[in-house]
Amino acid sequence: MAVNSLALPLATALALASSLANAQAPLRIEHLQRCGDLFNQATRTFCVSVAGLERAPLQVSFDGTPLAPERIEREDQALRITLDGNAQSAPLWLEQHQRQSNPVWLSLQGSHVIAATDDEVAENMDGVTSYVDLISLIIEEEYDGLEEAQRLAEKYDAEVVGQIPPLNTYQLRLPAEDLDARDALVLRLGSELSVDAVVVEESNAEESIEEGTEESAERSTEGNIEQDASAPPEAHDQQWAANRFLDAVNFYQRRLNPDHDDVETHPVRIGVIERNVDFDTPDFADYLGDCRQNATRTCVYATDAAEPDGHGTTVAGILAAAWNEGGNSGFLRGLDSVGPGFDVIVDRGSDAGITANVAASVNLVEDGARILNWSWGIHRVGTVDINGDEVDSLVRSGIAMDGYEELLEEFFLWLRREHPDVVVVNSAGNASSFSGRDDYRLPSSFVTDQLFVVGGHERSGEEVAVEDARYAIKRDASNIDMRVDITAAACVRASTAREGEQGEPHCGTSYSTPLVTGLLAAMMSIDPTLTPAQLRILLRRSALPIGEEFDFEPTDADDLTAPILPSERANNLTHPDIGLSARLDMYKALDLTVQSLERAR
Repeated sequence: MAVNSLALPLATALALASSLANAQAPLRIEHLQRCGDLFNQATRTFCVSVAGLERAPLQVSFDGTPLAPERIEREDQALRITLDGNAQSAPLWLEQHQRQSNPVWLSLQGSHVIAATDDEVAENMDGVTSYVDLISLIIEEEYDGLEEAQRLAEKYDAEVVGQIPPLNTYQLRLPAEDLDARDALVLRLGSELSVDAVVVEESNAEESIEEGTEESAERSTEGNIEQDASAPPEAHDQQWAANRFLDAVNFYQRRLNPDHDDVETHPVRIGVIERNVDFDTPDFADYLGDCRQNATRTCVYATDAAEPDGHGTTVAGILAAAWNEGGNSGFLRGLDSVGPGFDVIVDRGSDAGITANVAASVNLVEDGARILNWSWGIHRVGTVDINGDEVDSLVRSGIAMDGYEELLEEFFLWLRREHPDVVVVNSAGNASSFSGRDDYRLPSSFVTDQLFVVGGHERSGEEVAVEDARYAIKRDASNIDMRVDITAAACVRASTAREGEQGEPHCGTSYSTPLVTGLLAAMMSIDPTLTPAQLRILLRRSALPIGEEFDFEPTDADDLTAPILPSERANNLTHPDIGLSARLDMYKALDLTVQSLERAR
């Protein structure tokens, strides 16, 4: 009896300690995917993978309202949530024991494609991982896409498993066990009169959370993110000085202050095509729960990442990271004291490569995003850099590139037709190659007013004024040519796990891109009527110069961006900036936006 009397308090103490440990564990939504019947219009079902979930009662809030228990199925750390088909897209978060999870954006739009598992990929002749039995069909516009896809699926003993309805694109699972069988079916499907193009996906595998399998929150082999390895020792605020980052924040806070009632700001929604964000970092720790309780603050919606220095965390951090916490510093976050309330939605639907990026982009645009940040891109196998050497990273085979080009073309045609006010900001790439050659580089080679292409620069080290063309130089790795609209600082410090620490420097055009995205969002918040063409004009007219002066025309390798034109310098043919490349000036772009709005009144 004495032993039992001692054992009971011991067991109680252990249970209490375990309970306290669990109570301290953060509640995080790690994965979110559409599941169940993707074609059911009456309901939408989502599978959610959670960390830190206990057996205690759980509240799931959608758009600020707790969901009824019958809409939620629980099994260990997994949830299955069902919503009515007529509901509107909105944030979702969890609450349990005074803990709040990261909010995620639940899109109820209809575009979704599934990723292949490890057993459903193989290495092709180019050494690139390719999907064996999953392909997508772009159906000719005169056909009912779903009906025709189902007819073809029945004809070829396949199954329709995904869709991007606005692009008349449908994903099929083929009866193929190897790449030879798949390629034979691709040839046959491509010859069908109703098929515009076949998209073959080349990407790494992903396990479905609907099937209850585990997966890493971050993969180093994502395959289309863009980052170069070398980095200067300076902190990002010194690099961002070349773009007058702090001057721009100060101007917005001062000029757009409510005391100046002549300019009313407007909320802007931004879609960031990335996997996730680490909400355990000091940079993002205060975004948990119902962010929209404060109407004027920036909000971030994303699944949670395992590491603080992931690609998505760094890209989103340039837009929304808290200030003075030791890691990143978000441009839009710096505007919170006077801002209209920016929504930053980080999502790519699934890990089904480029097709998933496009599907997520369609959903976000239909959910009201005015700007898409695409810090990704790919090169065709055989692409050469400016030195004539073959590019060996982020490459895809010719058959895949042909399909991607058709899919992206459909996307931009749809965007121009249905959403002409939406802007896509894309990284130029880090292969020391050419961004504008459509045979070799996607998506930056597309020529459309709605696509802004951003190159990367770094500080030169010369002691000259910020307005001097020598203040910054091109990053050696940055892709170039006249399709690049503007360059921005390429180096940033990543978020950190603990407050006050200095993050590791990351460099690449991936990180130049959100500087332009954030600036365009701020410009739209000042004047939401600005068209993509007008935004480009303001961006280029305000640009600082970068590059060298030449007595004769420079070689292709020296065209860092499209050259500054006389029309972008008040038709002053003798202006010293004429013919030089363009460097982002965030302060001047905001100033010109306000001036343009005042003249229009």
